[in-house]
Amino acid sequence: MNIRGIQPQDNAAIEQIIRESLIEFGGNRVGLAWADSSLHSLYEFYNEEGKAYWILEDGGEIVGGCGIAPFADSNEVCELQKMYLSRKARGSGGALKLLETAMEFAKIHYEKCYLETLQDMYAANRFYKKHGFESLDAPLAGSEHFACDAWYMKDLSV
Repeated sequence: MNIRGIQPQDNAAIEQIIRESLIEFGGNRVGLAWADSSLHSLYEFYNEEGKAYWILEDGGEIVGGCGIAPFADSNEVCELQKMYLSRKARGSGGALKLLETAMEFAKIHYEKCYLETLQDMYAANRFYKKHGFESLDAPLAGSEHFACDAWYMKDLSV
């Protein structure tokens, strides 16, 4: 498996993986990544200072990705965003490689990393907890994804 920065030609493939994953877990609705205007143009969205998006490839095929961006224009808190893998990539170790890459970037630019997801994404929730994210009782003020029901924070100085 290979991880690389997103390129303009990757937009359609990673959007398809994200949408298929959201449908699988009932996340194809307003208040989640499904309705984000940036979903069609992730390369353009993440091509700014303090932001990045990585593509996970297997044999040249895009099988997942994840991004980091400031949370609500914060200089201290970033958000792990749009971390999705195709069904065939799950359990391969690719998610850990993506997370490690994202956290290396985040530590350079931010003090904490926030994420929000759905409780029904059981494997994802276990994965985040296993890798140092602590569960929060409520979303951070400024969250745009009002339909999420699981929130996490990781101190990047640890």
